[in-house]
Amino acid sequence: MKSKKFYKALPIAAFLYIFFGCTDLEEEVLDESLTGTGQAEVVSGSIAPVYGLLRQVWLHTVNFGLQEVASDEGILPYRGGTDWFDGGKFIAVHQHLMTPGNSLVGDSWTFITQTISRSVLAEERLIPEAETGNVTAQNALYEMTAMKAYLNMLALDNWGLVFKKQNSEELSEILRGQLAIDYIENELLSVLDVINTDEGPGRFTKDAVSALLARLYLNATVYRDPYGTPNFTEADMDKVIQYTDDIIAGPYALSPEYFDLFNDDNNSNPELIFALDQRGVLQTEHSRWAYWPISGDQIPRPEFPSTRGTDAVGVTPDFYQTWVDAYGNVDPADADARFFKENTIIPDELKDLTGVNPNNDSDHFYCVEAEQFEIDRGILRGVIWGPRKDDGGNILTCDDGTVRIYPVINRRSSGADLRYVDHTLKIDFTDEGSLHNAGYRFSKYQFSHTAPNCCANSSVDLVLIRLGEIYLMRAEAKLRKGDNAGALADVNTLRTSRTARPEQIPDALTAIDMDILFRETGFELYWEGFRRNYQIRFGKYEGSWTGKTDADVNKRLFPIPQKAIDGASSEQGFLVQNAGY
Repeated sequence: MKSKKFYKALPIAAFLYIFFGCTDLEEEVLDESLTGTGQAEVVSGSIAPVYGLLRQVWLHTVNFGLQEVASDEGILPYRGGTDWFDGGKFIAVHQHLMTPGNSLVGDSWTFITQTISRSVLAEERLIPEAETGNVTAQNALYEMTAMKAYLNMLALDNWGLVFKKQNSEELSEILRGQLAIDYIENELLSVLDVINTDEGPGRFTKDAVSALLARLYLNATVYRDPYGTPNFTEADMDKVIQYTDDIIAGPYALSPEYFDLFNDDNNSNPELIFALDQRGVLQTEHSRWAYWPISGDQIPRPEFPSTRGTDAVGVTPDFYQTWVDAYGNVDPADADARFFKENTIIPDELKDLTGVNPNNDSDHFYCVEAEQFEIDRGILRGVIWGPRKDDGGNILTCDDGTVRIYPVINRRSSGADLRYVDHTLKIDFTDEGSLHNAGYRFSKYQFSHTAPNCCANSSVDLVLIRLGEIYLMRAEAKLRKGDNAGALADVNTLRTSRTARPEQIPDALTAIDMDILFRETGFELYWEGFRRNYQIRFGKYEGSWTGKTDADVNKRLFPIPQKAIDGASSEQGFLVQNAGY
């Protein structure tokens, strides 16, 4: 295959060379193992810009939003006819009607390819020092090789291609299908036995690499032929089991409290394998996974009055129905600790809002210390409660200085006749289904106690690989090999592990098949950016759900952005648009 110039594949052409030439590499990266104290320190070198830019890849309006809104899990309508239209990019992605000009797809391409380029440059700068025997440089080099493979897997999953490039001067190749799989596999295997084992979840480690290999083999049939019927081979499934076995036998443990996985102190949670470390100086990036779905009228952290949600993505009725179907007459909130955790404890005498008028409810509140207030977690339904401000923007307090907690008033959609925020099941692209209060909401991530504003500060690490996923991958590989008993055991281990709230531990399953396993992956991994990938692998992506009827298999891959193709126009055949666009 003739090699091509990598930079021409990017929508910003020669910008990367200019960018790297003037980038200040004195960027701040937190790593507990560097100091043994858990405090932030400045790491001088090439890996800081790479880990730093990975946060941009996983922004809500970049790859995270792309994965969520393209699936049957999340939907983002034009809120109230005023918010979140953004050129229709979210609606088009949800309906699988996106074009090469869609900016949600384009921004994901830009940040993924730019971070790949940073990884390549980091490798190049680390090699000379690593060759002298410098252990620190060697470990950093292995991490960058793993990072490059991880990013290329994102590109393969999104667009069906990878970028093969070893240094900033050489020409590169675009690989697809088995060649792409082989390249990523070789990159990961090249560092598997030499990369560090104890840097913690904020850095790539041997177990993170093992997890990526398991993902690669589990998805290999899709990556070989994105538009065909998956053909899961025994060899691939054996490798999934091999690498997940190694991880499960390691030092990790399933978290008894499910939502502890997504709290301020989650960096030390023994279930995490790889995450975006956001402690200390890194608190500036980001709490978008927390604030994106939450009501814009909610004040989640009363000690910081400017905190709020933004009324964006809601839970599709279809995804909610999977919980209802699983638990029948039992409310999912009572049946499964992963569905809901009550943090806002409303006194019994205040719960009934019958006859309470939002225009005159100044006495309908209870009091709590500001730092003790927490919004509920999981999937939010109905009326929500929270702090309220006076006309001067100050949080209303009780006589003892604690914070008043009221039913939250819907100021975005109520008009003159105020109503409470009441999250309804109905959410779609109709006028009613697009109102700001429409749709149940994901509340999986804690609003950080270090977050003084709505969206740009958090100490909560963003979880990218954890033990719960590992159990599910092993269960799937076993089930695809015909080992139903082994798959059932893995799923039940996971279901019954969240023991912090005994009354909400789901019953162990008595049987399993592919549909049940798919349902369980949704219960465990919702709002973590997995749903599209799992729908494709389980043959669910061409189905119909709220707001989406398109059944074109070509939509399993996103279009290559037109600006990228235009930028590569001088290299004929370098970037070929994906089928169907």
